[in-house]
Order: sequence, then C-alpha cells, then structure tokens
Amino acid sequence: MIQKPIHVIGAGGIGVALGYALSRAGCKVIMVESHAGKVAAGQEQGITVEGHGTITLPFVAFTDWTPPADAILLLCTKTYNNPEVLQRVEYKSQLIPVQNGYDLLLDSQPHFGEAIASFVSECERDRPYTRITRPGDLHIGLRREASSEEKQLLADLAEDFKKGGLFTVKLVDDVLPYKAAKLMYNAAISPLAASAGVDNATLLSDRLAKRLFFKLLLENYAILRHANMPLAKIGPFHPDTVNKILHVPFLPEIMAQFFKPSLRGTYCSMAPDMGSEHTEIDAYNGHLVHLAGDMPCPYNRAAVNLVNYITEKRLSPDYIYLDMMATDLLQQGIRA
Repeated sequence: MIQKPIHVIGAGGIGVALGYALSRAGCKVIMVESHAGKVAAGQEQGITVEGHGTITLPFVAFTDWTPPADAILLLCTKTYNNPEVLQRVEYKSQLIPVQNGYDLLLDSQPHFGEAIASFVSECERDRPYTRITRPGDLHIGLRREASSEEKQLLADLAEDFKKGGLFTVKLVDDVLPYKAAKLMYNAAISPLAASAGVDNATLLSDRLAKRLFFKLLLENYAILRHANMPLAKIGPFHPDTVNKILHVPFLPEIMAQFFKPSLRGTYCSMAPDMGSEHTEIDAYNGHLVHLAGDMPCPYNRAAVNLVNYITEKRLSPDYIYLDMMATDLLQQGIRA
C-alpha cells in the first residue's frame, strides 16, 4: 500500500472514483476542489460512488491548498485548469495526470507517470456524488524513462487501485499509446455529442450524427498514424481494427447496433462545459489539427469551429449545430 499521502486534484467523476478506490484500499487521500459548493458538500457528506456507498475524506478548497513535498498528486481536472494547478505545484514530478486530451504545457513537465480512464464516471455538479455509467479500465504507466523507485511507486499505486474494486486496472510499460487511442475516440465523440446535447448512443443511431462520428474516427486515426504516434487497444478493438471495420461496407452499421445499448444514457466529459467560458476542444480536436500539420483534416477543423462558435456565443447545445457542421463541410465541397 502507498504510504505517502495522495492528493486528488479535482472532485469530478474521475477524481471522485479514484479517491474513493484509493481510500477503500487504505490509502491516505485528500480531495482538492475549486468549486466551493462541492467542497462544502464533501466536507459535510463525504464522497459517494453510486452503488458502493459513501466514505468520509478530508476536503480542501484549491485556494487554501499547499501541496506537500512528499505527496502524490493525481491531476484529475480539465486541461484548461492546468496552468493554475502547475503554478501552485513546486515539484512537478509529483504529478500523475488522469486527464483526457493533450495539453502542451503539461506535457513539458517532468512527471514520470500518467493514467488513462476508459470507464465513464459522471459526477453531479454541486456535490462529490458520482456514478459509473459505463465500465472500463484504468491504464496506468510510464511516460518517460524512470527510476526503479518511480516504477515501484506506479506498481504500488496500480495495486491500490485494484484493491478499491471499482474498475479494472492495467499497469503498462508505456502509457502514451493508450493516451493516443483515447484521443482518437474522445475527439470523435465529444464535439458531436456535446454540441448537439445528446447522449453518446445517439452517435450510433441518428443518421447525420453517425456519419459525422464515423468520418471523425477515420480522420483521427489517419492523423495519429500520420504523426507516427503508437496506438494501443482501449476497449474491445485495437484502433487498427476499428479503422478496418469503418472501411467495410455496411459493417459499421451492424457494429453500431451492437454497441449502442452500452452507450445509452452516458455523456461525454465536454457536455457540462458547453455554453460556458471553456471547453477542452483545443486539447482534443485542436491537438489533432496541430498534429496533422499540412495534412487535410476538414472534419476536425469543422469540429473546432463549431465548438468555439457555441462557446463564444454562450449558446446552449442543440441538434441544429450538427446541421451547421454538415453545412460548413458542404461549403468546402465535402459531403458529411
């Protein structure tokens, strides 16, 4: 068991699930959160994972937080919060991010480990109460060359996550191929489902949403391969297999019917941010546009334009925005 204190920065769906699992394994966990209402609720009521119960943990407001030098810091915030967190953390190697997307500022730091969650955990906005709406794995591993002590710490952390019993844990030698594969899926799901205000299953049932979703998956895969980024298996199929499936006539439609029930009632992490000041679109599709360089990537550019339009205008999600994206593409001579 990890003997160092573990500070979970961000009491959202992933942060609450990870903090809960580690506490149940016997670790000393401190939750750090910027939302005052969520901090107050956590201090009064503890944290809850639906179906597993409630536990009491120390809660600290981010404004009052000073990270101790000997702590492990699990970074579970949205990527747009990273600059504020990094400014507060003196020893950047303490960080173990568990985030979606790519942040160039964070990637420039010297931290040795990272984790990628493929399970879906949806937390209430005003209290640390979450429910795991779709099971999946937590891949945890190295992102650079590491010392034997650092490797052992990751192994011990993985073992403690396993003891928590909320999700499957896989310790891997190199976490970056899993991170790249997760981006391939997130950057196809999030801009569409969040902009339209629909659950993830709609991307496999609605005709227009499904066409855009498949096109984004194909383009995302092509960009990642163009950038020579290794890809690993997250979920039932390796990205190479997904790419082959999407090129076989009628097979994607058949597969969609199979996977649709497991996605019903689940929502992407970008959904709560739509219409607010920030989204993670730059960490998802924006990063893919950056990786593409001179390679054409019309679907990702259209996704970035759409989400930025909704954000700048402070609009509410609506299905009509998928029609807008299709129109944007059609004006470029591309039929969605």
